[in-house]
Amino acid sequence: MFQGLKTLILNVENLDEAKAWYTRALGIEPYFDEPFYVGFNVGGFELGLDPDMSGVSRGNNAVAHWGVPDAQAAHDQLVSFGALSAIAPHDVAE
Repeated sequence: MFQGLKTLILNVENLDEAKAWYTRALGIEPYFDEPFYVGFNVGGFELGLDPDMSGVSRGNNAVAHWGVPDAQAAHDQLVSFGALSAIAPHDVAE
């Protein structure tokens, strides 16, 4: 069912500081750089920086996106195994 981890999004308090830090740490420039989101391509995977901290707190500020052929079916199966659903399944990219 799972095709692999596709994206890791980190909600950050200061987008400019986080962008500078990850640029130095990764040794690459972001491929997408806007006030609402900064994206790095790291070995074919997305590392995203999102300045929207609403609903998140330090230590609870990372969201992983998995590739699956059917998001609703994957969600339903995981819930049937006992997972708790915090956000309804939705498409975020290809």
